[in-house]
Amino acid sequence: MRDRHSATEAHPLGPAERRVVERAETEGIELVRFLYVDHGGVIRGKATSRFRLSERLDSGIGHTVAMMAMNMLDQLQEVEHLGPVGEVRIVPDATTFVPLPYAPGAAAMLADLRQIDGSPWPACPRTFLREAIAALAEEGHAAVAAFEPEFTLGRRMPDPAGGLDRLVPADDSLCYATTGFDQAHDYTMHLIRALETQGLRVEHYHPELGHGQQELSIRHAPAMRAADNHVIYRETVRGVASRMSMWASLAPKPLADQAGNGAHLHLSLWDPELRTNSFGDAEGRYGLSTTAYRFIGGLIAHLPALTALTCGSVNSFRRLAPRMWSSAYACYGMDNREAAVRICSPLSRNAEAAANLEIKPSDSSANPYLSLGAVIHAGLDGIRRELDPGEAVNVDPATLPEGTVPRLPATLDEALDALEADDVLMRALGPLRSSAYLAVKRSEARAFAAEDDSYELFHHFRVF
Repeated sequence: MRDRHSATEAHPLGPAERRVVERAETEGIELVRFLYVDHGGVIRGKATSRFRLSERLDSGIGHTVAMMAMNMLDQLQEVEHLGPVGEVRIVPDATTFVPLPYAPGAAAMLADLRQIDGSPWPACPRTFLREAIAALAEEGHAAVAAFEPEFTLGRRMPDPAGGLDRLVPADDSLCYATTGFDQAHDYTMHLIRALETQGLRVEHYHPELGHGQQELSIRHAPAMRAADNHVIYRETVRGVASRMSMWASLAPKPLADQAGNGAHLHLSLWDPELRTNSFGDAEGRYGLSTTAYRFIGGLIAHLPALTALTCGSVNSFRRLAPRMWSSAYACYGMDNREAAVRICSPLSRNAEAAANLEIKPSDSSANPYLSLGAVIHAGLDGIRRELDPGEAVNVDPATLPEGTVPRLPATLDEALDALEADDVLMRALGPLRSSAYLAVKRSEARAFAAEDDSYELFHHFRVF
């Protein structure tokens, strides 16, 4: 029987798709992965053979709708319209094609989840970010962003006592110490080459505070590309480690007694042509414009709910505690690393162009499309309503009298309660996406509450 999406029925390929097919042929690519991120924050996908690539660039690959109701433990949740009946298509974005240096013969593309007729599907995370970008464009702005991830490098080892596997860090180096550079050198060089081969420009690298902890940041990009880059980054960090018989985890807190792994989100708004930074104002307080302060006002107003999307796991809340430099307080400040929103002092001589905000309650267990999209919607609400963020907090909030600065949610359940009560973000997410996300995350909170700490740590370092 002929496939209903046969080559004769397919639409003619565009220039980007033709380049993908040509590259696959000339570079010996046998499998191409179509990747998406689910509501559990897990990167999933399917792969097409080179033989079917030209067809699948048009038709996508068939996929059950139920996968967007799957949590990070592969436990399927009951969500209306996300059960055994129904199908979507994993449709790749040809402009994101990258050969995978850590998987010879394979390549990947980031994908949308679309309905069978090709229209956007209301549970597609990439579509959510695209809608946020479009809403921002209506106000005359474009977002430029970068995630700043940390991860723990080590080896997955059996527990001598017969329990679940443990993550044993690759070193016990001190923070920024040169011994950390040396001990992770071979891995780091492989990682940098792999990232740059895929078009990700490496900016900075250093060994961080935790044992085996690394921080390697990449160049900012327009919002969609920034989220795509973070998916490629996550895949590459772990793929390179696997090829070297190591294990890398971007989980927020893979080791209970060590510093956690964030993925701080840096963001600025620009004009649609990306020529002028809308956040910069040389005459403004801390070099920021009125637009920037209104955006901060939106972030502060929605931070409790935002946390459910930017810190998307039970494990996230192990690191969101006072005096852990991970932002446990709903405030902003100039270079204040204990505030949820940090105004970054410029590294460039052109301070106006370099103006940006760092959203600190953010990690790699989050779906980056939902995370960045929600941040944009929150900030946009601040711009539209001209919200005043109040005074900057330029001391450690933990030193102030209790109640002076609101605490962020202390658990995933608290964050989900805040999200469910946030009309702006719930409306932006839409009924299907919001109900699925809440169901998936509530189920994770219940599952881990029923187990001990070792169960939580194992499943997070294994998955993220």
